Amino acid sequence: MIHGVTSDLPSFKAITFQPGLNVLVAEKSAGADDRHSRNGAGKTSFVELIHFLFGGKAKPDSIFRSDALAEATFEAQIDLGGRTVSVARSGSKSSRVRVLGAAEQWPIPPVFDDKTGDLVLSNENWKSNLGTLLFGLPVDPDPHRRFAPTFRSLFSYFARRQGSGGFARPTQQSGQQQIWDQQVAVSYLLGLDAGIAQEFQETRAQEKAMAELRKAAKQGDLGRFYGNAADFRTRLAVAQTRARQLRRQVETFNVVPEFAEMEREATEITLAITALNNENLIDRELIEQLTVSLSDERPPAAEDVGRLYAEAGVVLPGTVGRRFEEVAQFHAAIIRNRRAHLSSEIEAAEARIVARDGERVKLDRRRGQLMGILRSGGALEHYNRLQEEVGRAEANVETLRQQLNTAERIESTKVQLEIERARLLQALQNDLHERDAVVEEAILLFEELSNALYERAGSLTIAPTPNGPIFEVKIDSHRSKGISNMQIFCFDMMLATLATRRGLGPGFLIHDSHLFDGVDTRQVAKALQLGADQAEAQGFQYLVTMNSDVLPEEGFRKGFDIRAFVNPTVLTDELETGGLFGVHFE
Repeated sequence: MIHGVTSDLPSFKAITFQPGLNVLVAEKSAGADDRHSRNGAGKTSFVELIHFLFGGKAKPDSIFRSDALAEATFEAQIDLGGRTVSVARSGSKSSRVRVLGAAEQWPIPPVFDDKTGDLVLSNENWKSNLGTLLFGLPVDPDPHRRFAPTFRSLFSYFARRQGSGGFARPTQQSGQQQIWDQQVAVSYLLGLDAGIAQEFQETRAQEKAMAELRKAAKQGDLGRFYGNAADFRTRLAVAQTRARQLRRQVETFNVVPEFAEMEREATEITLAITALNNENLIDRELIEQLTVSLSDERPPAAEDVGRLYAEAGVVLPGTVGRRFEEVAQFHAAIIRNRRAHLSSEIEAAEARIVARDGERVKLDRRRGQLMGILRSGGALEHYNRLQEEVGRAEANVETLRQQLNTAERIESTKVQLEIERARLLQALQNDLHERDAVVEEAILLFEELSNALYERAGSLTIAPTPNGPIFEVKIDSHRSKGISNMQIFCFDMMLATLATRRGLGPGFLIHDSHLFDGVDTRQVAKALQLGADQAEAQGFQYLVTMNSDVLPEEGFRKGFDIRAFVNPTVLTDELETGGLFGVHFE
């Protein structure tokens, strides 16, 4: 319950409230004509003020941050936690709330401010206290439950705001309120298992994430392999094998510090061996030629010369014979010398070949040593390049592994989410069955309330769907204007009644004049009378703001005097001073 609202702003019109129905009226000022409007009288601003005092955001464009109101402190006396306390807040210090009263038992007690001597707490802690004390919400919500009901969302059903689009649909307290938040909040306020609605939203969030993932996959690295886990599994197996092979090469690699020098030496040895082989080949050809020459060296025969002269009939003297013998001896000596020379040349060539063979054996042995070292390792530069190749191969393996995981998730997500939706639908059906009494109470109460306004009773439908619970409100009356507004009235009155019965809620319900726009005067009268009866019977406040000229004078039951519920604080359309705040601001 709200006992009163005050401010240190001198021009503010303090308001005191009584239990049950309270009608805050905006009057026309003296001398006003049809061109004057009471839209600035403060009816809607009153609702904004209640939201401000109950933890609403104070954005830079908030009226409470305007030059005219920023330094003013606004205060409300409310019932909270079984005690009456005062809470105050200003636009200039909107992040903190001042508390006066018994608050030591609150989940988050206020702290003493040494500078001001006040008990204060942050606006966030203030909302946490309100959530726990008014709606039974946990002080420390489970961080894994992202879509749990919040105080601000629940509270807004008890104080709808026109500026936020709060009068569009019964189940939607703000034009920006998403479907999941409606499902969670209404389920919670009706006494159903709101956790199921939260899980439905978790499923929708996963579906959205998977849709974005599929879109990114089609346009990104997955390319033509999008969603095909089998292809990625094959590519991954090949990539892993290559990476393992490269890794083994690195592990067995022996870095040779003087690799280039040894490689140069091995090359020089190879060239030297080749030169030795070429020289041996030349000497072998020389030996072969010398051997042939040696076999052809013979002295001329003297007997053949004598026979030649005899056949010619020439008789040589004895001295000539002696000369032949001397010549033969001479030629024999020459042949012996020539053969000796050829033999020595052959021996020299063979000796050179033997020497070269020995040198070649030593060079070949050294080359073998060098090649063994070079084959067992390599240069540091080569090792670094191999390491880089291993890094690239292993990075490719990891990329393919992630892409495989993505492809598998994409392939399995649809089935998993369909299974999850089916499970949640079954859980929702079971919950509605198990809480049949809660559902029946809400349906009958809505029917009772709508029947008090119209000849044909309205209906509240609560149904399980694969997309979560749906709440449909219907009142059949084609003759009445503003029928959708009266659907909201009955829905809000039902929520306030059920919440009060369960010990939840702020203890009040606020409707500003926009709810009754376009509504037939007879229905307005019935609604005010019904609101007064319901508030008195259930024990909550019903606060209504309304222009005086649309406040019904008749249509009430006998003995019901609407003027008895009109708040003595009067707002007017006087531009400068008539509104709630008594000042003009943009």
